Amino acid sequence: MNKSELVAAVAESAGLSKAEAGRAVDALTGAVTTALASGDTVALIGFGTFGVKARAARDGRNPQTGETIKIAAANIPGFKAGAGLKAAVAK
Repeated sequence: MNKSELVAAVAESAGLSKAEAGRAVDALTGAVTTALASGDTVALIGFGTFGVKARAARDGRNPQTGETIKIAAANIPGFKAGAGLKAAVAK
């Protein structure tokens, strides 16, 4: 499912126009992005939790030359599925 299919599904299930559903989906993704950028987590009970994970610095290898390179530490977004989502997928 891509974004336009998601917008159409939200519009149909919520009884909204596609334009209103598009704004709602954009607002949701914007709010999650803003919260993660500020270091917060977003917990949607039954669905899951979005959070920021710290990835440590490590050594890597250039696959073309075999040379060892340093990969810097980074913060990356993460998602942990909730019980409701896990149960729905497991069916």
